[in-house]
Amino acid sequence: MEASLRAELTGLSDKLKGLEFSLKMSGEFDDRNAIVALKAGAGGVDAQDWSGMLTRMYLRWAELRGFKATMLDSTPGEEAGMKSAAIRVEGRYAYGMLKSERGVHRLVRLSPFDGDHLRHTSFALVEVLPESDPVADITVNPDDVNFEAFRAGGHGGQNVQKVSSAVRLTHIPTGIVVSVQNERSQGQNREIAFSILRSRLLELELRRREEERVRLRGEHVSPEWGRQVRSYVLHPYQMVKDHRTDYETADVTKVLDGHIDPLLEAYLLSTIEGAPA
Repeated sequence: MEASLRAELTGLSDKLKGLEFSLKMSGEFDDRNAIVALKAGAGGVDAQDWSGMLTRMYLRWAELRGFKATMLDSTPGEEAGMKSAAIRVEGRYAYGMLKSERGVHRLVRLSPFDGDHLRHTSFALVEVLPESDPVADITVNPDDVNFEAFRAGGHGGQNVQKVSSAVRLTHIPTGIVVSVQNERSQGQNREIAFSILRSRLLELELRRREEERVRLRGEHVSPEWGRQVRSYVLHPYQMVKDHRTDYETADVTKVLDGHIDPLLEAYLLSTIEGAPA
C-alpha cells in the first residue's frame, strides 16, 4: 500500500507542477518563439565583452532546453564581444520563459582589458520580443518603411564587402530602426529585418496595452524601460542577484553557462503571486 500511495503522490505532484507551469505560461503570446536582442551599454570594451557573454549564455540555455537558437544578426566589438546581437529562439513557451530577461544586466569584475586590472562595471540591454505572426498580428504598410541597402562590415569575407547585402529598415510612424547584415543575400537580410520589425511593433503594442491597464487601475509604474534587473558580480565576491525577486546564487559560472532556469522560475512565480516586477 505504501508503494501505491507513493506512486499516486508522485503522479499528483507531477500533475500539480504541470498545472503550475500552465498558469505561469498563460500570457497571450507565451507559447511563441522569442527574439532576444542584446546591446552593449556603458562600459566600453568591457560592455561589448559582457554583451557577448550574455549572448553565449542564452545560446547555451536554448541548447540545454533542446530549443533551436539562430543568430539573426550580430555586430562584433572592436576588441572583443559584440556591440549588438539578435537571436531567434524556437521552442514552445520560449517567449514565456525568456520574457523575464528583458532589462539592463550589470556585470562587476576585474577587467581583462585594463592594464592595471582594475574593477569595472559594465552594462548590457536585453530585449525579448515575441515572434510575430506576419498574418495575424501586425500588418506593416510598405509605404511606412524606408528601405536602405548598404555594404556590410565585420564577418562575411570579401563578398560581404563588395555588394550591398546589408539592409536597414526605418519604420517612419514609430521611428524604429532595424539593421541586419549577417546573411550574404540582401533578400534574406530583408526578410529577417521585417520579421524583427514586426516583433518590435508587436512588443510596442503590448507595452501600450500594459500602460493603459496600469493607468485604468491607478497603479504606479517606473518610467524606466529596461531598468536594471540583475547583477552578476565576479569580484570582490561571486554572486548573481535578481533585483526584482531577490533570488541570488553564488554559482556565477553555472549561470553564465546557461543554467538560468531558477532565475526564470523565480520571476514567473512572483508574477503569479501578484507581485510582478
